[in-house]
Amino acid sequence: MEFVTYETEGAVGIITINRPKALNALNSQVLDDLNAALDAVNLEEIRALILTGAGEKSFVAGADIGEMSNLTKAEGEAFGKKGNDIFRRIETFPIPVIAAINGFALGGGCEISMSCDIRLCSENAMFGQPEVGLGITPGFGGTQRLARIVGPGYAKEMIYGARNIKAEEAYRIGLVNHVYPLEELMPAAKKMAAGIAKNAPIAVRNCKKAINEGMQVDMDQAIVIEEKLFGDCFETHDQKEGMSAFLEKRKEKTFLNK
Repeated sequence: MEFVTYETEGAVGIITINRPKALNALNSQVLDDLNAALDAVNLEEIRALILTGAGEKSFVAGADIGEMSNLTKAEGEAFGKKGNDIFRRIETFPIPVIAAINGFALGGGCEISMSCDIRLCSENAMFGQPEVGLGITPGFGGTQRLARIVGPGYAKEMIYGARNIKAEEAYRIGLVNHVYPLEELMPAAKKMAAGIAKNAPIAVRNCKKAINEGMQVDMDQAIVIEEKLFGDCFETHDQKEGMSAFLEKRKEKTFLNK
């Protein structure tokens, strides 16, 4: 992987987009490398992921304008599909993904952060969908996820006006969960990921699936999804271990992801 690194710390995986000279902009190679990084995640051992960018200025500054500038209609649509397929893979990845947003998250950067389960950002972070100023629409899910996360009013204001917002406003409108000084961002992301990793993996994964799938259907269908995933946890080692620990009043638990 030329532009993406993958490392592990215990049960936490860390994917870093590493193209700092281009402010970690997304081109076809970066997207391929992201796909390869996801392939490298051992889901038997890794229980949470952190996605971040290299350097102190930029998470992901956007898609690579140089690569996009001469695309045909068909090529533009294909490039959009390539990004959407990978971002959708992140969104539906079995384990939780935390975005640690260390600076610019514009265009494709904002879009990839929104495909993650939880967004944490540094005080110098900047969010936006500036595509209409370039004569295009957001193409990697921005028109869809932003409206779902912050509501259509804020989303339309940002997208129609190509308006960037700072970390404080992103927090106020619910685009990010927490804001930290830059030097505290990764430690906070690692602490959160480690906290998730301590819990029963099957249950955490089923919660992610229940929330994601339930949000797409009406409540009557959503509670059926929950019932099935709730039932799926029973007869597992982790369910028996978690409940035994509670009943025995012991703090130590051994969750084996089975």
